[in-house]
Amino acid sequence: MATYTAPVADIAFLLQRVFGFNTIMAGLPGYEEVNVDLAVSVMEEAGKFAADVLEPLNRLGDEEGCTLENGVVTTPKGVAAAYRAFAEAGWCSLSGDPAYGGQGLPWVLQILLDEMLSSANLSFGLFPGLTHGAVEAIRHHASAELKATYLPKMISGAWTGAMALTESSAGTDLGLLSTRAVPNADGSFAITGTKIFISSGDQDFGGNIVHLVLARLPDAPKGVKGISLFLVPKFLVNADGSLGARNSMSVGALEHKMGIHAQPTCVMNYDGATGWLVGEPGCGLNAMFTMMNAERLFVGIQGLGIAEAANQKAIAYAKERLQGGGADGTPGPVAIINHPDVRKMLLSGRAFAEAARALAVWTALQMDIAGRHTDAAVRKEADLLVALMTPVVKAAFTDFGFETAVASQQVLGGHGYIREWGMEQYVRDVRIAQIYEGTNGVQAMDLVGRKLALDGGKLTHRFFALIRAELSAALPTAGEGLVAPVVEALARLERATQRLAESGGGMETGAAATDYLRLFALVSFGWMWVRMAAAVPVADEATPVETRKATLARFFVERMLPQTLGLEAALAHGASALMALPADAF
Repeated sequence: MATYTAPVADIAFLLQRVFGFNTIMAGLPGYEEVNVDLAVSVMEEAGKFAADVLEPLNRLGDEEGCTLENGVVTTPKGVAAAYRAFAEAGWCSLSGDPAYGGQGLPWVLQILLDEMLSSANLSFGLFPGLTHGAVEAIRHHASAELKATYLPKMISGAWTGAMALTESSAGTDLGLLSTRAVPNADGSFAITGTKIFISSGDQDFGGNIVHLVLARLPDAPKGVKGISLFLVPKFLVNADGSLGARNSMSVGALEHKMGIHAQPTCVMNYDGATGWLVGEPGCGLNAMFTMMNAERLFVGIQGLGIAEAANQKAIAYAKERLQGGGADGTPGPVAIINHPDVRKMLLSGRAFAEAARALAVWTALQMDIAGRHTDAAVRKEADLLVALMTPVVKAAFTDFGFETAVASQQVLGGHGYIREWGMEQYVRDVRIAQIYEGTNGVQAMDLVGRKLALDGGKLTHRFFALIRAELSAALPTAGEGLVAPVVEALARLERATQRLAESGGGMETGAAATDYLRLFALVSFGWMWVRMAAAVPVADEATPVETRKATLARFFVERMLPQTLGLEAALAHGASALMALPADAF
């Protein structure tokens, strides 16, 4: 089976030719010395670590899995050593705040690193990924004392993080959670309750594990307004920063899962565990959503990462596998990459992955602008655009990522169903990405119910106007054949948006949500393909990567973008057909 190759050339094309990375970085204080050459060199080294260290552990970790004996979690052979090597090489601190020992590099590089980790070993990538989310929540909401105690160790990778939200009776509806937090005399709190589905809840890497736990104070009202957030470490920390006594928390069980077997997903019991309030009492969701929004973008990148790896390996197999005669009459056997249906599956995966990577880079650039730009109005607009795109990235990337993994498995035929080829693991691993950090249905409801209403609905119109302006600017170089279909798809999205605004919400919003998000994503991918096609130089000056871009852009516009026609038609019919059948008639 072919090995994973990090898409460094594609990244270089995006940064250099599509997004003007050097110009953007030059205008952001603290990033002036970050340029394409630096970014590409960092990504080359990240790709080597992913391919040489992490990918060889992927199948082994899947087969061995994690174990729990006498309350001790053990990860598969090689994972702990790989994590320590990852941290020692500085990868955990890549985008970390320099005030706490981080390297302070742009979010763009962090997201591209996350993609490589997801491609090479999705289970492994969750350890640093969840820690980054916890760091963001602590950095934005915790006291100065908590920041000083925990952030340097977490950013360096010496300590890891986890988020503890879900309970057996409280999933998406966190207002039902029952974990309690009772004040102690010293200002800390005693946390008691059980949480399930806690990724990275425990491990054997050494150091501390910092849990961010949602719980209720004794006088808290019912519902989400009564929830507070607490920092609960596995080990208490001494005054000199060393690790002290074990906290009153334990792993009750490891979840038996469809995939990500090398990732310890824990049932966590907190038995009067000592914790500290993060943020204000009753404002736990505000603090937790800082972490969850970062994680939702990260999970979307997981979908992209698996799609990239699965598609790469399906292409390599299709070039070598001989089967049948050619569709053009060529005597067989021919490599199956010459069969049109196989090509359609491979091209669909490649067209998604490259458009998704471009959209991820664009979104990450907005994150960097939101954090660093000197103009407050520009920062605010960029932050709103990230909020708008977060549910789209999470849901669309994981939906298309799963579809790509399944299609790649199909290319391998019977071998795709056999464990030793690795393709069935991609299918099992990426399936969770459509579920955790808020199911994709929840993401779609977030988009239509909250994000479209940002800034009184004006943000969405500004976003569509931005796309339309860039499509128009690309016309002379990308050509009418590419630009016009995307302009037409954008018009469909605008009409669907207007119908949603006029529907009155409720049942109609719920009925439209998932189809609308897919329509939104396809138009966004089309926008990215036009931008990429417009950046391709004339044929005799184009590199192989650039030449492929022009061909893939045409494929996307002709074979994938037409899905928007059916989506608009379905959306126009509203909720009536969905709700016509009585529940007891199912």
